[in-house]
Amino acid sequence: FVGFPPQVLVLYFAKSAELTGRKEEELPDVPTPISSGDLWRLLLRRHPRLSALQHHVVLAVRQQYVAVGDQVVTLADGDEVAVVPPLSGG
Repeated sequence: FVGFPPQVLVLYFAKSAELTGRKEEELPDVPTPISSGDLWRLLLRRHPRLSALQHHVVLAVRQQYVAVGDQVVTLADGDEVAVVPPLSGG
């Protein structure tokens, strides 16, 4: 791995935008490769209120859904990570 850790753009949707008070933010110096669970914990450290979504949230990395867990993702500079809470309703 050469150079600096990537900076990724995190997009917050629906309830996650409410909880963080923002629709997007730059996340600098993300270690990569990283498990989706560690990526989620990184976001929780920045926005502890996201813990309300703990067991219901899905991440999307480059528009591919990734369950929060052991799946390893490799991030490149400028990648988008979306925080997708469950859709309301049944």
